[in-house]
Amino acid sequence: MSAKLEQLSQNLQKHLGERIVGLQTALGEISIDVDAAVYQDVMLSLRDEPELRFEQLIDLCGVDYSAYADAHWQGKRFAVVLHLASIAHNWRLRVRCFAPDDDFPVAPSVVSVWNSANWFEREAFDLFGIVFQGHTDLRRLLTDYGFIGHPFRKDFPVSGYVEMRYDPEQKRIVYQPVSIEPREITPRVIREENYGNVENNG
Repeated sequence: MSAKLEQLSQNLQKHLGERIVGLQTALGEISIDVDAAVYQDVMLSLRDEPELRFEQLIDLCGVDYSAYADAHWQGKRFAVVLHLASIAHNWRLRVRCFAPDDDFPVAPSVVSVWNSANWFEREAFDLFGIVFQGHTDLRRLLTDYGFIGHPFRKDFPVSGYVEMRYDPEQKRIVYQPVSIEPREITPRVIREENYGNVENNG
């Protein structure tokens, strides 16, 4: 571990203490896990503590661990993952928070901490169904208003649940059950005889 990462690790343990439930170092970056109950409080500390000073939220996304590591995952299903940057100290941090309930995943919103989290949280809500408590405008962002389900969940069918088409009689777009039959596509490779052989004319 580099001196800079060692310093960051010490600062994190000093200011967050037992609020960190896991700390790992991989690929030149520190990752910490925090519980949902202290998630927003930890984010404020990460932003405001002079020895941490993570002023910038680079990214926030949802993760579905239901098919992780060949389905041998024993932890919670849904997590929120953030990537933070400190311009003052020139270091980065990855933070992960698991939603306590797999059936109805909820995590606190951090829009009040970093305003840039607004669209990121809407995206995670739309694609994973993670509800961000305290978000003032939690609407779908990438899918249609009448869309059913959350397409980045591992159990969401590849072809979806419904399809839409224009109905000339009704003169509007209508939704109907998916008419695509699921099929397995096996690529065929056809090559000429002696393909790739080089003749030696000596």
